[in-house]
Order: sequence, then C-alpha cells, then structure tokens
Amino acid sequence: MEFIYREHEIALESPEGKTLACVTFPAAGTGKVEIDHTFVDESLRGQGIAGKLMEAAASTLREKNLKAVLTCSYAVKWFEKHPEYADLIEKK
Repeated sequence: MEFIYREHEIALESPEGKTLACVTFPAAGTGKVEIDHTFVDESLRGQGIAGKLMEAAASTLREKNLKAVLTCSYAVKWFEKHPEYADLIEKK
C-alpha cells in the first residue's frame, strides 16, 4: 500500500485513479491545518487504513512543524488514543 502525498491530502488510489482512502487537512492559518475529513472505501474498511492515514498525517505535520485543528470525528478519536501526538493539536 503506497499513499500519495499532496499538499493538503494523503490518499490511497486504485490503479484507475479512484480515491479509495484519504485524509484531508487544508490550511487553517499560519502554521495550522484543519484535519477535516477521513474516508476509507467500504471495500477496505476494517484493515486499519484510516489509522495508517492518520499516522502519515501526524508524521507530515511533525515534519512541517504544523499544528492541527481537529474537526473530523475520526481524527478527534484517533488523537485521543495516541497521546504521543498531542503536541500536534492546536490548543484552543
């Protein structure tokens, strides 16, 4: 499984170019992004792909020294379960 990294999205695509899974994080101000959407196609659910997408997003945020505002319900739950990434969350 090889993710495709774009400026504000990490995705998994089929050979035909169909998005099978993604996490999106548009800019939300200086040094911040908003993790606003996580999607996994029904055919891939239950395989831990959403968690792998979140790990990739967290690594990207850390590499780019960005903070995240979490508006995606899956992202909120994932970060709650992974306190080692708490430093990446924008404090309100």
